[in-house]
Amino acid sequence: MVYSYYPGCTLKNKAKDLDMYARLCAEKLGFSLEEVEQWQCCGGVYPLGSDEIGTKLSSVRVLNDARERGQDLVVACSACYHVVKRVNDDMANVKDINLRANNYMNLETPYNGETTVLHYLEVLRDRIGFDKLKNAVTNPLTGEKIAAYYGCLLLRPSSIMKFDDPENPTIIEDFIRALGAEPVIYPYRNECCGGYISLEEPDSAKRMTDEILGSAGSFGADTVITACPLCMFNLRKGLGERDIRIEYFTETLARALGIVEEDSDEND
Repeated sequence: MVYSYYPGCTLKNKAKDLDMYARLCAEKLGFSLEEVEQWQCCGGVYPLGSDEIGTKLSSVRVLNDARERGQDLVVACSACYHVVKRVNDDMANVKDINLRANNYMNLETPYNGETTVLHYLEVLRDRIGFDKLKNAVTNPLTGEKIAAYYGCLLLRPSSIMKFDDPENPTIIEDFIRALGAEPVIYPYRNECCGGYISLEEPDSAKRMTDEILGSAGSFGADTVITACPLCMFNLRKGLGERDIRIEYFTETLARALGIVEEDSDEND
C-alpha cells in the first residue's frame, strides 16, 4: 500500500520524532508514505470565517496532489489532520468555497473533495488492522499502563472528522492493547489541553493540563500518548513533579515494533 503523506511544519522541526517514527513503523508494517512535493503549512487552525479562502488553499493543493497521484492522503499530526480534512469537506460540500478556491487555483480539473484523508491511526485500524499489528509486535509493552490523550482536534466536529465516537472513542485504546500494554481510561482524555491559549491565558491552560494529567495519574497511568505536537508541548510543560511520561503514539509504536530499544527521555 502506498499513500501520499502530508507531514506539516512542526513534524519537520519540534515534532521530528512523530514524523521519523511514523515513517519507520510504516516501512516495518508494509506500507509506504510518499511525502507530497512542495507542500505548504496548513495554517494549524481551521479558519471559521465563511469568506476565508486564502488560508485553505495550501490544503487544497495537497489534496489535489494526492488526487492526481491516485492515492489516499495520510496525516500524523492531529492539527494538520483536522484542518486538511475539514477543508476537504468544504471542497466537497460548500459550493461557494469550492467555486472561489477552484477559481483561484485554476486547476486543469477542478478539485471537488475526491481525496480520502486518513489519520495514521486510521491506517493502522482500517487498512492494516490491529490484529495484524499485534502479530508484528516484537517487544510487547507488557505491564505498561498507557493513557490515550485524544484532545479536541481528532474527534470534533464528529460529522466531518468521523474519526471515532466523540464522547467514547476507542481507537487509541485498541491501539494500546495491540502493543501489549494496558490502556488507562480516564475522564479527561477528550478534553482540550488549552494549547491555543497557552501564551495568552497561561493560567487557564495550566488548569486544563493539571486536570488532564491529574486525572490520568489518578487512574494509574505511567505514560500518556498523543498525536498532537501542541498537546505534547502543553502537557509536558504542565507535568511539574508528576512521574508520567508523555510521548507521541508513533514512538510508542516504534518501541513495540523493536525499532526503539531504549526509552528516550523526552520529558527533560
